[in-house]
Amino acid sequence: MANEEDKIDIFQVLKPLTQEQLKTLSKEDLVQLLLGEQSLRLQFQTFCNEGKAIEEELKEKKLLIEQLYVILKSRFFGKSSERRKIQKTEQQKGDKKNRPRKKKHQKPSERYPDLPVVERDLSLESFPKCSQCESEMTDSGMVESSEFLTVTPIKFTIIEQNRHKYRCPKCHADLKTTPAPPRICSGSAYSDEMILDVGLSKYCDLIPIQRYVSMAERQGVPGLPPQSLIQLTHQLADFLNPVYLKIRDDILKSELLHADETPHRMLEGGRGKKSWYLWGFLNHQSSYFEIHNTRSGDVAENLLTQSNCTKLVSDVYSGYGKAVREANKKRAIDLKPLIQSYYCNAHARRKFTDVEANYLEATQFIDVYRKIYRLEEIAKKRPEHRILRVRKYMTPPFEQMKTMATELKNTISSKSGLAKATNYFLDNFTELTRFVTDAKAPIDNNSQERRLRNPVIGRKTWYGTHSLRGAQTNAVLFTLVESCKLCGVNPREYFPKVVEALHAKKTPPTPAQFAAQTG
Repeated sequence: MANEEDKIDIFQVLKPLTQEQLKTLSKEDLVQLLLGEQSLRLQFQTFCNEGKAIEEELKEKKLLIEQLYVILKSRFFGKSSERRKIQKTEQQKGDKKNRPRKKKHQKPSERYPDLPVVERDLSLESFPKCSQCESEMTDSGMVESSEFLTVTPIKFTIIEQNRHKYRCPKCHADLKTTPAPPRICSGSAYSDEMILDVGLSKYCDLIPIQRYVSMAERQGVPGLPPQSLIQLTHQLADFLNPVYLKIRDDILKSELLHADETPHRMLEGGRGKKSWYLWGFLNHQSSYFEIHNTRSGDVAENLLTQSNCTKLVSDVYSGYGKAVREANKKRAIDLKPLIQSYYCNAHARRKFTDVEANYLEATQFIDVYRKIYRLEEIAKKRPEHRILRVRKYMTPPFEQMKTMATELKNTISSKSGLAKATNYFLDNFTELTRFVTDAKAPIDNNSQERRLRNPVIGRKTWYGTHSLRGAQTNAVLFTLVESCKLCGVNPREYFPKVVEALHAKKTPPTPAQFAAQTG
């Protein structure tokens, strides 16, 4: 049965015609006129429906663009931390007044006990006169002491090395020269100390080589060739490669690994590819990097197949899923334990944080995640055998978020940012919550992301790499530097000791071993 809107009003159709025109119309003409009017109405209705559909689609696209704008604006101009301000109650504000006062400001010698202290005595050339009786004053033996921190700017020095020669005074048939001490690059115009300073300035302090050259010029050494200094970093990486391989062995022995990757721009010499990737793998004491011209999961699969890893912490990138699946196929044949994936909860929380400005419902998920992370902070302070006692209280909040996401899923547009966040959480719920029952597993992959921070900043600073050798130098030196930072070791103390050990033909320590030796 046709709708009321689809019925034709004959009087409205025939109204524009005059009586004379109506008399001239035959029965067939009237039928054609009425059918034509109906067809026009149907076409108009279809056009209106299509217009409404296009309008709805445009509204959705506009909303997605606005969400994307908010996210990009937050990433470029917002705070880097994901911590949120918590509104304090009046009671909490009052408790702040009753807190004990902070300790007195420490002297520099107390704050930095390992630094040398240089005493400086200040006295007058001639004794002053008393302001009362004008008698000449004498030194009382008392002093007024104060301390301040100072710095000696970097100083470049040329060393002229004279190796003595020895001859036989009797037969004069032999001549011997004092052997040259071992160096990173024998015959180089730069000392080991210079090579280490250049390498650490770039890969630890993230100072570009050209800026290092400018700094040296201000210190009275103009005209340092940048290409020669870049070559020094390659020679340093080649020299320290044994330590790099030891760190890789340590990674392969670990049962739990973190993994992440970041783009690395190859300016030339990249076999036709400009977009390379720096892959990072981490355990509790070593940070290891590899450079490859692909983001394929084959890179992670190759390492996982060789390793003892049974737990991989990563983001929800399909490459890691493929790597785990393929590695497990080979492990099953060799009767090795299979690898389980643990996904990063910081990524799941970030999905809700990105859309919080447009959807109030996202705030509920963020608040629940805040409770979970508070419990994790408490768990970290407990011994390993008591961590699960705290983490068992995380199960109800996770189930609460699962229920919220399931109920919310069918009430919002599937193309909205909130739908993507809830789907991300629901689709990966098992891997996101697997850590709750595993005391050794972390809640997120933030430790690996922190290790990638300096390579990312360095990439932005010096724009990219000019050769395959330069890319490998990045992987080697960032591996050593980031492993030092992970173990709490000062790279400028560690690198000279490693160079010294290699010169003495001794087994060089990894940063973790060096930290254990120095206590």
